[in-house]
Amino acid sequence: MGRPKVFVTRIIPEIGLAKVREVCDTEVWTDPLPPPYEVIRQKVADCDGLLSLLTDRIDAALLDAAPRLKVVSNYAVGFNNIDVAAATQRGICVGNTPGVLTDATADMAFCLLIAAARRLVEGHLYTLSGKWKTWEPLGHLGQDLVGRTLGIVGMGRIGFAMAKRCHGGWGMRILYHDVYKNEKAEQELEARQVDLDTLLRESDFVSVHTDLNEKTRGMFGAEQFRKMKRTAVFINTARGPLHDQKALYEALRDGVIFAAGLDVTDPEPPLPDDPLLQLPNVIIAPHIASATVGTRNAMAVIAADNLIAGVQGRDLPAWVNPEVASRRRKP
Repeated sequence: MGRPKVFVTRIIPEIGLAKVREVCDTEVWTDPLPPPYEVIRQKVADCDGLLSLLTDRIDAALLDAAPRLKVVSNYAVGFNNIDVAAATQRGICVGNTPGVLTDATADMAFCLLIAAARRLVEGHLYTLSGKWKTWEPLGHLGQDLVGRTLGIVGMGRIGFAMAKRCHGGWGMRILYHDVYKNEKAEQELEARQVDLDTLLRESDFVSVHTDLNEKTRGMFGAEQFRKMKRTAVFINTARGPLHDQKALYEALRDGVIFAAGLDVTDPEPPLPDDPLLQLPNVIIAPHIASATVGTRNAMAVIAADNLIAGVQGRDLPAWVNPEVASRRRKP
């Protein structure tokens, strides 16, 4: 039997690609921009495996065009770009890369929080523009951090890591909103589970770490921003569609909230004429929360291991849909 054939939609770290190439007949998309949907559909027509990114839409129609496909390995912890139900119906395994990006993402969330609260980028641009002439007693005043209240929306691994940094390092009071109770957060961080309205009303910083689904899509809109303090800072390192971008722009423009720090937008990247890009009180990073050498290498290894296990008929190390095991496509 020949080597399994796979398509990799972007160049990922070599530590992962080398593992894939050792086992599989591998084609890698090398362009800097993601492959168009129709290109992916054509490439997977005779493939056993697909290694995808969040930028790739993997839907039922694409899966139907790939009768040999046995596994979709997503180079991400999220997998909302994949129709998992459709994959399961067709006997196709789906893998992701959980766990390894927790600390890197929590670090980025706090980086955005402190930079937005202290107006760091605004001050940096002020310096570069040549406007800085002297020390200004009332210039560039930001928000204090010590002893303030942090609201975590989604107290999973990343939310907990973010809360731990803020509680342990800055003595922040922790509120959280989640469908599940987090005993560890309540015991170790004295966190209190509250409804969303209470969290918005009482928090000085609101940091979003929840999954994107039909219930959470657009959960932060004009109504939610109006419930926040005028001094509040909004942080989103999870998924762009969790917030209504137009409503966020208006809240920042009109002083409804103080500032925002985003690692994700909707759409992503934002359109060049998006007015949000013109505001001084928002920091927008290009989706780089997991962008450390160690984290991206670890993601590549897991994604490669998932892909190889899938084409060989073994259990995936990080399996999104293990319920497919009894009816998965065989090598």
